[in-house]
Amino acid sequence: MPEGDAVYRTAARLRGALDGRVLTRSDFRVPRHATADLTGRAVVTTLSRGKHLLTRVEGDLTVHTHLRMDGSWRIMPTGRRTAPGDLVRLILANERWQAVGVRLGMVDLVRTGDEGRLVGHLGPDLLGPDWDPDEAVRRLRVSPGRTIGEALLDQRNLAGIGTIYRAETLFLRGIWPWRRVGEIEDLAGLVSLAQRLLEANTSHAGTVTTGDRRPANQTWVYGRAGRPCRRCGTRISRGEMGTQPQERLILWCAGCQRG
Repeated sequence: MPEGDAVYRTAARLRGALDGRVLTRSDFRVPRHATADLTGRAVVTTLSRGKHLLTRVEGDLTVHTHLRMDGSWRIMPTGRRTAPGDLVRLILANERWQAVGVRLGMVDLVRTGDEGRLVGHLGPDLLGPDWDPDEAVRRLRVSPGRTIGEALLDQRNLAGIGTIYRAETLFLRGIWPWRRVGEIEDLAGLVSLAQRLLEANTSHAGTVTTGDRRPANQTWVYGRAGRPCRRCGTRISRGEMGTQPQERLILWCAGCQRG
């Protein structure tokens, strides 16, 4: 699933194509909003909120989308046909550009004043202007017996982190993923590191946590199961965390992150 930095970059691309321009076409291909028509309205802006996207349109309306596992927004000149086989769920177009939402996991149209119904449950946004590490720590501490690996993926605690940044952040802090939240003294340092890692990747595609952008050297543990740790040489472990059906991939170094 695209994480906060990828969604942040997507919002920037949508702003570049749609902001301030009047829609000449809006095509909702989801049953709930199949009759909705936003043509004639100007797009105000698009914001990212964790892994959610909020495209605000004149008239107190917001198009809410979520990419989930397979979704993407593609920007192309207006009138260009999409690739055969694409599952297009939403098109927003103006005279110059069209934004094509492919395989979007969620599509909603709500009053802008009602955005809270969709994203109000989220914790502080790691890439938002209102990022608050103290509030993120407070939310994490509410469940001291929970594993830190599960707590970091709970978007109600802090919004935007996913399996890649979870693995990389815990490795860099030397924390075993199954350690309990209440056992970790420096939670502020942990969430601040996660924020810095995401922020460092907002300006370019891909995820680089090592400082080395070469494809084989970009991460410490993620995508490196069975390969030697870059620090200690221990083979990187791979497993799953969470209860079914919410279990998610986790990678760690048993040498650097001792249980």
